[in-house]
Amino acid sequence: MTGYDRSSEHDLSSHEVAGHIPVLLQESIEALNIRPDGTYVDLTLGRGGHSEAIAEKLDGGRLFCFDKDEEAIEAAADRLARFGDKITFIKSDFREISKQLEQREVHQVDGILMDLGVSSPQLDNVERGFSYTGEAPLDMRMDRQSVMTASDIVNNWDYEDIKKILYEYGEERYAPRIASRIVANRPIRTTTELTEIIKEAMPAKALREKQHPAKRTFQAIRIAVNDELKALEEALEAGERILAPGGRLAVITFHSLEDKIVKRFISSKVKSCECPPDFPVCVCGKKPTLKHVSRKPILPTEGEITANPRSRSAKLRVAEKIGLGG
Repeated sequence: MTGYDRSSEHDLSSHEVAGHIPVLLQESIEALNIRPDGTYVDLTLGRGGHSEAIAEKLDGGRLFCFDKDEEAIEAAADRLARFGDKITFIKSDFREISKQLEQREVHQVDGILMDLGVSSPQLDNVERGFSYTGEAPLDMRMDRQSVMTASDIVNNWDYEDIKKILYEYGEERYAPRIASRIVANRPIRTTTELTEIIKEAMPAKALREKQHPAKRTFQAIRIAVNDELKALEEALEAGERILAPGGRLAVITFHSLEDKIVKRFISSKVKSCECPPDFPVCVCGKKPTLKHVSRKPILPTEGEITANPRSRSAKLRVAEKIGLGG
């Protein structure tokens, strides 16, 4: 694929629903290089904005939409009802892509889209517990049938384990102070209680920063509750295997942890020989299975950021499956 047409602003309104605007919509649809008769997968259905744009380009093709959140599937199914049996909805963790598609006798697909942001409706629905700005039980489950909740982590995990996820998943430099304060103030029942405890643990200078002081901690707990990073690694591996030659993988990330995983994964599949540099000939036999469509991440335009501030940190990475001939 050559470049992306960035000369005109996005027409976001036609794919907006209930205040939710799909991020990098035009770029991700162009990245998939959609064939009307192809088979595509949206591994992160959300409220269906990206799925709608994909389905509009299909004529004889099929689209499989995954989401763990039953509420998201119900909302999107109403929105996308006009496409009939062109779309199949699958309530499942996206790490199950191979298993779920093979059960439906689908063994290769022409494109896979992943939008890893927590959807705006999930954030805005205070009772789900994702937001640090409203009061709710400590939940944060994307799949409400899952067993573990944010309350389990906050009230039952030990200091070292909480500190570890705050460092690794939240990149929180005050992890020891926050973990210590959480353990000392149990039981913690609501998001507002947790937010106040986080604020109390942080130095005054941190409270003056532009970013909300609870953002990194809430991100870390949410990632742990939903096993997001391990699921992402498994979904990327399974998705790459099921891509047909010439098929595209397009992944939108919103924080550095996800982006590092996606970047590292694509790089590992683009790379061929992994023998030590002092070996005279290759003995590992490794062949690349992907090639870059865009070596650098594709970023939202200023127009999109203005229209949708939540898109500011988004990055889109795109790769294409290599055929047998390379």
